[in-house]
Amino acid sequence: MNAVVAAVLIMLVLSLCRIHVVVALIIGAVSGGLLAGLSLEDTINAFNTGLGGGATVALSYATLGAFAVAIGKSGLAHALADKALALVGRQNDGQAATGIRYLIIGLLLAIAVSSQNVLPIHIAFIPLVVPPLLYVMARLKLDRRLVACVLAFGLITPYMFLPIGFGGIYLKEILLANVADNGVDATDLNVMTAMALPALGMLVGLLIAVFFSYRGERAYDLEVIARTERVDVRYSPKTLVMALIAIAVAFVVQLWLDSMILGALAGFVLFNLSGVVKWKEADDLFTEGMKMLAMIGFIMIAANGFAEVMRQTGEIATLVESSVAAIGDSKGLAALLMLAVGLLITMGIGSSFSTIPIIAALYVPLALQLGFSPMAIVALVGTAGALGDAGSPASDSTLGPTAGLNADGQHNHIWDTVVPTFLHYNLPLLAFGWLAAMVL
Repeated sequence: MNAVVAAVLIMLVLSLCRIHVVVALIIGAVSGGLLAGLSLEDTINAFNTGLGGGATVALSYATLGAFAVAIGKSGLAHALADKALALVGRQNDGQAATGIRYLIIGLLLAIAVSSQNVLPIHIAFIPLVVPPLLYVMARLKLDRRLVACVLAFGLITPYMFLPIGFGGIYLKEILLANVADNGVDATDLNVMTAMALPALGMLVGLLIAVFFSYRGERAYDLEVIARTERVDVRYSPKTLVMALIAIAVAFVVQLWLDSMILGALAGFVLFNLSGVVKWKEADDLFTEGMKMLAMIGFIMIAANGFAEVMRQTGEIATLVESSVAAIGDSKGLAALLMLAVGLLITMGIGSSFSTIPIIAALYVPLALQLGFSPMAIVALVGTAGALGDAGSPASDSTLGPTAGLNADGQHNHIWDTVVPTFLHYNLPLLAFGWLAAMVL
């Protein structure tokens, strides 16, 4: 068996068996390296080399966690939750409660989509907004698996379809650039047209999750939520205004200096200067915030180590070449196998943005040889990269929703986030991506 396939399968099986994702990544990486013929020392050295690539992301999430706790201290998210709770309290009939459920879902979807382009903070909003809403969701018996699917849709679909914000990076700077570097004239290509069908597949998955899979009720322990997430946080007009100003400052600094770390730090310092966070509490709050998102940071660091081992095995190219040997002249089979390999690679390394450069150099010449049009090649490579972002245990598109929904310990990362998002997004994305490659 190909070492990359074996490593990813080992990591996924261990994760499904409730082995911690960091442990699963390490064991998968070491297993893949040894199976590929690397010595244990070379495998460990490759893993250690890759760790540095995740350090910046990890520190960014740690400082964003501290900023999130400071915003929580201001009461901004709790003010929103209190409004929702008041609406729940005034509604006695089931139809009104259903309306509030969809209102919350729509609000979270809008914020998630905006986090990719309007206010490009990615998953940083989740620990700000979601934990204070857990009590309201529990009162409404809203299934958190549905919320995980909604958040994942908002985190993924905008960057794979809209060429602004993170989408500008993925579609223009990575996808089109790599396709052009490998022999396709992408000057006049409309990337939104190329990715429209794959994005439609994501929408189909979202609608299935909302109106079929998780439309029923699910009970959660309200007392556990009340003990974990403070539902009686005090806030005032001053603290709410300062929270909005701090968010704006963090956003401006992030865009100005192109650094999430400094943006979040600027917002946290402003909370200190305004008195919303007292100086004597600042150290404890910063530590608490770093703990909140530190786990995501550690997983992202481990995922970078895993990815580096996979690269140094040389087995990714072997995997693609072996797939090519089975294709023959069948464009349909070629598209399906290329998408499946892209899914496997992204599931392992947890990053669509990192997958594109790996696969483009191998996919584009093959697609040209088989007669795919330039538009079809863009759709094929773009979809192959995005496949696996939902449903990967090491992706921030699944780690982010879990960080917010599991604040009280009642939401399992693998079975309540990873598996639902995998089923609802990767399967339709695979189908619609294949269709795009065949008709464009």
